[in-house]
Amino acid sequence: MATLLPAALLLLLLPGSPAQDSTERSFSIVVSNSVTNAPSRTFKASVPFRGILLGGMRRLQDSDDGFRFEYKEDVNYGPFLESVNELAGCPDDRTYWELLVKKPNSQVLRPDVGIGCYIPSAGDEIILNFTKY
Repeated sequence: MATLLPAALLLLLLPGSPAQDSTERSFSIVVSNSVTNAPSRTFKASVPFRGILLGGMRRLQDSDDGFRFEYKEDVNYGPFLESVNELAGCPDDRTYWELLVKKPNSQVLRPDVGIGCYIPSAGDEIILNFTKY
């Protein structure tokens, strides 16, 4: 009689599973303000294989006093970035934090997912841009 492996153990044995790739993916986070044109600040961050941006941002916040952020959980759309370094978007002023990604080939993308779903690649430049709509 064959013994069946528990599903969780089987997942750990699949090619490309997190247990088989423990390397960190390093990327940078650039905080910019296109409303006031204040100088940008760049931070180094990382996530484990298949780690999400929100996790990398939390790790950065825990390790660097110069980076702070707040978000609100939206029941339909997930985490919504509200403020970075105490600067919050404001509907009355029509301001918000825009998420952009500059890839290593210099292509700038607007992801179709937010901080709770975006998976940074090594060398990405995550741009958190305070802007108007």
